[in-house]
Amino acid sequence: MTGFAERSEGVTLEGLRKRMAEFAKERDWDQFHSPRNLLLALVGEVGELSEIFQWKGEVPSGLPDWKDEEKEHLGEELSDVLLYLVRLSDICGVDLGKAALRKLELNAIKYPVKLCKGSSKKPTQINVPDNNDGSSNGGVTAISNSDSKSRSDGILA
Repeated sequence: MTGFAERSEGVTLEGLRKRMAEFAKERDWDQFHSPRNLLLALVGEVGELSEIFQWKGEVPSGLPDWKDEEKEHLGEELSDVLLYLVRLSDICGVDLGKAALRKLELNAIKYPVKLCKGSSKKPTQINVPDNNDGSSNGGVTAISNSDSKSRSDGILA
């Protein structure tokens, strides 16, 4: 497998999934790619990604004060996280693209524009209009705590 960087146009999750599967197969690494092992590797990579931002405080979008070498390193660590996530989803039999689109739809319901625009509050902190009977709901939405628990289809709500 050569020429990865040259063929970066039109990258898809499916294309990455196939390349990762081929990459692991060529090296006989499937035997090591259990969901647990991949998750732990993913967490490790997230830690490495976090180290890049550690002690920098808030940084502006686009990272205008960062050197090219720092941005390249960031890209490598972001890629590690993405690739492990794609591999984990493949091994678990989850179509990551479909799951992500479904999650966006669920989030659109959970965070309606008219109630959430410009706010960083959690759904349980968003003020909603008084109930039809004139009583107040105390500023709590009808979204229950169970919405944040894992569902049987493997998507977090």
